[in-house]
Amino acid sequence: MVKLTLIARVTDGLPLAEGLDDSRDLKDAEFYKQQVKALFKNLSRGQNEASRMSIETGPYIFHYIIEGRVCYLTMCDRAYPKKLAFQYLEDLKNEFERVNGAQIETAARPYAFIKFDTFIQKTKKLYQDTRTQRNIAKLNDELYEVHQIMTRNVQEVLGVGEKLDQVSEMSSRLTSESRVYADKARDLNRQALIRKWAPVAIVFGVVFLLFWVKTKIW
Repeated sequence: MVKLTLIARVTDGLPLAEGLDDSRDLKDAEFYKQQVKALFKNLSRGQNEASRMSIETGPYIFHYIIEGRVCYLTMCDRAYPKKLAFQYLEDLKNEFERVNGAQIETAARPYAFIKFDTFIQKTKKLYQDTRTQRNIAKLNDELYEVHQIMTRNVQEVLGVGEKLDQVSEMSSRLTSESRVYADKARDLNRQALIRKWAPVAIVFGVVFLLFWVKTKIW
């Protein structure tokens, strides 16, 4: 069965629409939604170039397609047919592009197209029962093949992002430490110059003061 459905803009990971009642009966729904957000974040950084992919996570599997800079993602039971999952996403993609295509790039707030949930729920109901004549026909459709779509593990996919985050964090820390070191070096140089020239300045000051006093007396 289809458990979650989310749509996001790939360029920045901004969520555009979501199946609102998807997580009602889903245990650990927030945990899987956090994984989806992490996946969108990775996609926005161009870490996964595949336009279609399946990602295993616990007893479920994410399926996504990317087209027109938009990612259409669903999470299903592992036993749910992969072909139906991707045809479900194709239906969402076609309708979303038709209705909202012109406003996708200018959307500025999360879930700007939340009303699309109505179509998500209607379409999801069509795909829930794999034994209907309609879905059996789709499963037997030889023109739509999914064998070439890669399947990976969620830890493998998100692990790439975590490693890059660690490298970025280390780079930022080194940059910050370098700035601190440079500031300290400038302070030490300033103090060294003061120690070096302060006695000379004092001598010149005393000589100038004596000369000034002498001229006043005379």
